[in-house]
Amino acid sequence: MKRVFPLTAVICLVWSALFSTGMVHAEDDKVKLAEQTKSAILIEQTTGAVLFEKNSEQALPPASMTKIMTMLLVMEALEEKKLSWDEKVRASEYAASMGGSQIFLEPGEEMTVQEMMKGVAIGSANDASVALAERIAGSEEAFVERMNERAEELGMKQTKFKNATGLPVEGHHSSAHDMAIMARELLKHKDILTFTSTYEDYLREDSDKKFWLVNTNRLVKFYPGVDGLKTGFTNEAKYCLTATASKNNMRVIAVVFGAPTPKDRNAQVTKMLDYAFHQYEVNPLYKKGETLSEVRVAKGDKSKITLVTGEEVSLLTKKGEKQGKLSKDIKLKKNIQAPVKKGDELGQLVIKKDGEVVSSTPLVAKENVERASWWQFYKKVFHYFTKVETL
Repeated sequence: MKRVFPLTAVICLVWSALFSTGMVHAEDDKVKLAEQTKSAILIEQTTGAVLFEKNSEQALPPASMTKIMTMLLVMEALEEKKLSWDEKVRASEYAASMGGSQIFLEPGEEMTVQEMMKGVAIGSANDASVALAERIAGSEEAFVERMNERAEELGMKQTKFKNATGLPVEGHHSSAHDMAIMARELLKHKDILTFTSTYEDYLREDSDKKFWLVNTNRLVKFYPGVDGLKTGFTNEAKYCLTATASKNNMRVIAVVFGAPTPKDRNAQVTKMLDYAFHQYEVNPLYKKGETLSEVRVAKGDKSKITLVTGEEVSLLTKKGEKQGKLSKDIKLKKNIQAPVKKGDELGQLVIKKDGEVVSSTPLVAKENVERASWWQFYKKVFHYFTKVETL
């Protein structure tokens, strides 16, 4: 028995050392991410969970990553039917005068919204960005006001836009954290990936001014799963990138500011993406648009309305980690009155893991509920009193 104890102790020490080494190694890998950047963040898209961050709240010049907001406002205008893909947009003299990355629009030249979006998303075209901004808001100045309003709505506290392009100007800044918020919002518009995932394309194909577009985000070609979003570079900002990649039903967003070279920028983002996909996995719980509840509506042409999930609902876990005990809590707004528009937020789906909140997702109206007419209201009241008398 005297020999057994020392042997057992040795085995325990060995296992303890191996376990500790593994844990330290994993933490070292995390700490070593984004070393050659000024700031960075890595998030999972559906949950918004932060997997890694470095100086993520620091306000820095975002260069052409600014165009993520420009593209977001274009996509929202399309969704609201204020713009259409085949509509032709005329380039003003001011838009055509933009320097830096461009598709060399001539004053008065017309291109469709789809063609200009190719220029912005693939080629980072400043002239196309301003042309679209002018079409949506009337002027770049008015468009920038809307950019800043939208940033405030999204809770982007370190962001202030001065133009639609990211060209250098004092007071134009954002942060890695804010860029991730903005990218996550843009990714709700799935069509944007059609553009940002394209490595090369052409404009003016049927003319003698055929223009070759090559994606400024080289990871689209060289990292499996990367399908966006936007690069940036100025002498002040250095090399920046907001990238997104999808693998095994998990989508992540990686943002880096201030890498010294494009090679360093791509290498840092690659490490961050590798870390996310090696260490984490997503367990889907509900699809977007899945029916979960209904709520009463006063003074409407319908007395109840169906509520559906406004977004996908997933649980993020470390690989090998047990899922834990899950519970859901549906919280509904009270005293809802017509009219109600499809998509209006009327409740929240709260998911808890072992008693702690891990997800909070909006529940939205599945359809419109119009205000009841006088005759509809009269019939409802008459039906109610008739029912009461019968009872």
